[in-house]
Amino acid sequence: MLDTLKKNPKFAGRRGPVVLLIMDGVGLGKYPDGDAVKAAYTPELDKLLKSCPNTSLKAHGTAVGMPSDDDMGNSEVGHNAIGCGRVFAQGAKLVDDAVTGKAVFAGETWKKLIANVMEHNSTLHFIGLFSDGNVHSNIAHLRAMIEEAKSRNVKKVRIHILLDGRDVPETSALEYVEPFEAFLAAQNCGGFDYRIASGGGRMVITMDRYGANWDMVRKGWETHVQGKGRYFKNAVEAITELRISSKAIDQDLPPFVISDDGVNPVGPIVDHDSVIFYNFRGDRAQEITNAFEDDNFEHFDRGCRPDVVYAGMMEYDGDLHVPKLFLVEPPVIDRTVGEFLCANGIKQLAISETQKFGHVTYFYNGNRAGKFNQDLEEYIEIKSDIVPFEQRPWMKSAEITDTVCTAIESGKYRFIRLNLPNGDMVGHTGNFAAVITAMGAVDLSVGRIAEAVRDAGGVLVISADHGNADDMFEHSKDGSIKLDKNGVATRKTSHSLNPVPCIVFDPESKGEYKNELRPGLGISSLGATCIELLGLEPPEDYDPSLLIMQ
Repeated sequence: MLDTLKKNPKFAGRRGPVVLLIMDGVGLGKYPDGDAVKAAYTPELDKLLKSCPNTSLKAHGTAVGMPSDDDMGNSEVGHNAIGCGRVFAQGAKLVDDAVTGKAVFAGETWKKLIANVMEHNSTLHFIGLFSDGNVHSNIAHLRAMIEEAKSRNVKKVRIHILLDGRDVPETSALEYVEPFEAFLAAQNCGGFDYRIASGGGRMVITMDRYGANWDMVRKGWETHVQGKGRYFKNAVEAITELRISSKAIDQDLPPFVISDDGVNPVGPIVDHDSVIFYNFRGDRAQEITNAFEDDNFEHFDRGCRPDVVYAGMMEYDGDLHVPKLFLVEPPVIDRTVGEFLCANGIKQLAISETQKFGHVTYFYNGNRAGKFNQDLEEYIEIKSDIVPFEQRPWMKSAEITDTVCTAIESGKYRFIRLNLPNGDMVGHTGNFAAVITAMGAVDLSVGRIAEAVRDAGGVLVISADHGNADDMFEHSKDGSIKLDKNGVATRKTSHSLNPVPCIVFDPESKGEYKNELRPGLGISSLGATCIELLGLEPPEDYDPSLLIMQ
């Protein structure tokens, strides 16, 4: 049980709630071309930026616990940083250190996986996102594990690749597959048999999250485990032909299975095999993990579930201990904002739609699935539509806003946190026009919530977890737009490295703090800022508040 926070002698708080509004994927772009945030009609945000204290916050790289400042931020690490008020080394860095330092290969889980295939003369399988985006996975970790498996004399390896095109350029799959096929060919001497066995786009198979679309997981299960699907001779052929037939970018390519004879798949998962899901990020890893591990699984018919040794790259849920076996210990995140507020008896509401519900709950609370206090916390999930995001770029912003405004008016909550996913989820489609509409929807929500906060005498803190919608075109080092062979701007579907905005709207301010925010900080400082606005003193080890008290 945490000690309570002390009252802030310089600021007693307001009569209304503190509302933290996360505009997911909305950064401050550095290029005028391709910045859908600047291109959109956002009169409410523009008004607040002109009239309220505001600044920019770091939201990528070491500022959110990633290995280097070349690494994009993402919603997982962003909400971790916002919710725990300081920076922890995240999955990408922890796994990279464990793999490069070879500590992972000395662990009991790795030894068990290898011993299983050696005992049964069976297959070692790898499933995961096939890129170096370093958001969910890194292909470098896969290469290192394959090399280590060969050094342990594992004769048969099969890789099931989830094509990215979301954290990396949208049609870059062959840039990863072709050199990887050459890498595998180099391993295949002296009786070793290492091959790609299946694959498909990450937004079509396997990597669903928050139960939004279990049919994705079913398709992945049939593809990877059962070897069912459209057959191709190799992954290059599959990607090339599926791009033509589906006209889809990598993340949306249909599933495929590799077969030499057009009848038998080269790598179904069968009894006594070992399986590693090598994504380190947990949200899109949990459902396929459940399909492998749950005895009472009801989401789709798995057929005959193979008896395998299954492990994740990390523990994806520390409360439920999913998966049972994992290769690298996750970060231990404690003493979060939510836990401190519960210790102080502060009633809280967390709300988003399905696509980001886990971010304002699980990730915000330091990778904790449950509540700290059932009486003081309420979580509301607005069910997301199962349609391509560019077809509904407004998503559920209106429904989220309806609920938040009602909650503000009710007076029940002292702290409300919400996530509007539009800038991120629509930004990942690469559809510039759709993102313009998405930002318009976000702006309407900002205006409505600001009005409700004004009427209630509260404070609204507006920020983001990372950039995306602010950088929709690929740029060269000199800042020019990269053009495709037809002279059209190359779309960018990944997150940006840009900072994000922070605005404090405090209509009943009495000058307790300066009309400017402390510069040079990261999104982890939002934790201390919200605590101060609630009239409390932040913990001493939290990153500094953005407020400069008078």
